[in-house]
Amino acid sequence: MVSRRKNSSTPAVRAALAGDVLVALAKSAAALWTGSSAMTSEAIHSFVDAGNGILLLYGIRRAGHRPDIEHPLGYGRELYFWSFIVALLVFAVGAGFAVYEGVNHVLHPEAIQHPLINYAVLGVAFGLEGWAWLVSFKQFKAASGELGFYAAFRESKDPPSFMILFENSAALLGLVVAAIGTASAVAFQQPWLDGVASIIIGVILGGTAVLLARESKSLLIGERADPHLSRSILAIAAAEPFVTRANGLLTVQLSPDQILAALSLEFSDERTISQVEQQVIALEQHVRAAHPDVVVLFVKPQTDKAFSAQRRDRFGDPVEDARKRRGSRFFGLTLPSFIPSAWRAQRLVPTITSKLDEGAVPVGEVSQDTIKSGTV
Repeated sequence: MVSRRKNSSTPAVRAALAGDVLVALAKSAAALWTGSSAMTSEAIHSFVDAGNGILLLYGIRRAGHRPDIEHPLGYGRELYFWSFIVALLVFAVGAGFAVYEGVNHVLHPEAIQHPLINYAVLGVAFGLEGWAWLVSFKQFKAASGELGFYAAFRESKDPPSFMILFENSAALLGLVVAAIGTASAVAFQQPWLDGVASIIIGVILGGTAVLLARESKSLLIGERADPHLSRSILAIAAAEPFVTRANGLLTVQLSPDQILAALSLEFSDERTISQVEQQVIALEQHVRAAHPDVVVLFVKPQTDKAFSAQRRDRFGDPVEDARKRRGSRFFGLTLPSFIPSAWRAQRLVPTITSKLDEGAVPVGEVSQDTIKSGTV
């Protein structure tokens, strides 16, 4: 059964949507009144953000639908799909139109009329966007824990949380640029400076969109779940009766609160098929009790040797991969490395192997306290 808990990022998305609608209307009125290119770009930006908020809410809603015969793993990845679409819209519509409007205004400059209206609208917009940014920042900070900002962004499995924060950050920065562009165009009587501000806003949006698209794409094609969860599940499995060894675990994040897990276990030889079946059922109950986000759990009985062979076939040999990377490649030519090979292997092999989900937890190496804490 798919988890139907309310997505933690929903309040931040709704707050941002409400602010974007109000700001977009105010910016549009100011752009029509003053003829400011930067304000026009900001108005389009806000309308795009409002549309994005609607798409994210739709994705959150669709992700909560229960599985059916045609979609046996559920609809969780719809959230990642719509998040990727949002990133494309920010780039294609928001950034593209801002750059186009800016270039057009540089080539055909027109003086800004009634700049005070621009300043007033920008001030109101900054207050509304700042409120939405604060809501999204608090939500993102609470979810990230002790991780740094960029590390939390890369590790996050909830695109709306970081998308809204990045969009609001880009919006605030864009408002500052628009204000500087308006003030410069008026103070120096150089209307083309307003167009330059619009181009800079487009560059800001483009850079933001690239970051969002990259992370959304990674989630869409399938990222593993938090390694701490993997170690916890392996510890739970190793503590079960009849299990002689928890070989390893593969996980895939289906949505922020939906995870697929495939577990390889070695069972005692003297146990019957019926006993193993009952043990697997009990294991599923224990895992779901500790980790409700695990909505699909596959258990494969096999030896550690067979599991290791399959893992090498799928992911390759980490040691051999490390050896192949000892030299740097430049225009297709392998150059000698200036770093000692022993040090490179020492540093590189753990990096590669750490990207494989944890495995090989023999019985007796974990305690009940470890299982309850969720770490090994």
